[in-house]
Amino acid sequence: MTSRAVLVTGGAGYIGAHTCKALAAQGYMPVTFDNLSTGHRDFVKWGPLVIGEIIDADAVASALHRYDVSAVIHFAAHANIGESVSEPRKYYENNVAGSLSLLRGMARAGVDKFIFSSTCAIYGQPEHVPVAESERPRPITPYGVSKLMVEQIATDFRSAYDLAFTALRYFNASGADPDCELGELRDPETHLIPRAMMALQGHIDDFQVFGTDFPTPDGTAVRDYIHVSDLADAHVLAVADLLDGGQGDVFNLGAGKGHSVKQVLDAIAIETGLPLPAPSGPKREGDAASLFADAALARQRLGWRPKASDLATIVRSAWRWHRKAHPKRNRPG
Repeated sequence: MTSRAVLVTGGAGYIGAHTCKALAAQGYMPVTFDNLSTGHRDFVKWGPLVIGEIIDADAVASALHRYDVSAVIHFAAHANIGESVSEPRKYYENNVAGSLSLLRGMARAGVDKFIFSSTCAIYGQPEHVPVAESERPRPITPYGVSKLMVEQIATDFRSAYDLAFTALRYFNASGADPDCELGELRDPETHLIPRAMMALQGHIDDFQVFGTDFPTPDGTAVRDYIHVSDLADAHVLAVADLLDGGQGDVFNLGAGKGHSVKQVLDAIAIETGLPLPAPSGPKREGDAASLFADAALARQRLGWRPKASDLATIVRSAWRWHRKAHPKRNRPG
């Protein structure tokens, strides 16, 4: 009988912890493997925690043996796009070399099922929107390049070593656990929705909109916001597919619909009842005007259906979490 234990690297982080909860709900035992450099010990609630580094192949193999693990979901990575430009060495050492060591540890333990947390950043400035998996990857940041490199490594390992491998390329992860047990909690925070809510609560005073002259209906950038619980469900489906004998594939995960920055801020204002001053800043280098997913392949092959990724639900769940996790202070100004 196949073990129901799944090693989740980065399982103490935002998406990883939501996935651990979803795995446990479906009868799996999530084993979190995390160095807690950015993750949170109190996010590990549904299975054991192993504190370790993915660069340590022996530690990985030991954890896999100890818990009789059948599959690995790999979230552990540096993911600040701007930082990757200024410190690319950090990203290639952790995201690429670390992933290679993780795969080495898996080989030593005889584990050959690998689900990789990838990103729409590998597409760079896509030629076609919505973006399908057939779009030629053209990453423009070391972060995006590092994720594409790991996809290529795993693809080569599939051919050479019979690794069963799935890459999940997700768009803008957002929202929070509907039970308010988990949410976005990072330092520094770089994402639009949590930054806006932190500004409303008085925790940051430098909130701004990056670019208001994009070729979009209202001039602000359009992105695909996908609820983190829907992302977690996709990872559970990907695990089941590989454990059932599937060889895996590459899947986009998105709501399939874009919302502009202005639309997101309007939704936050409606939900919170609070006005948010949002001064306009310059565009960030490499920011696409519009980026949203064609996620039909995940629906067809994995049976994945987003359930909570309408903008109102995303904002409502995030605001509930922020009121719980970030006690309100006086707003600046």
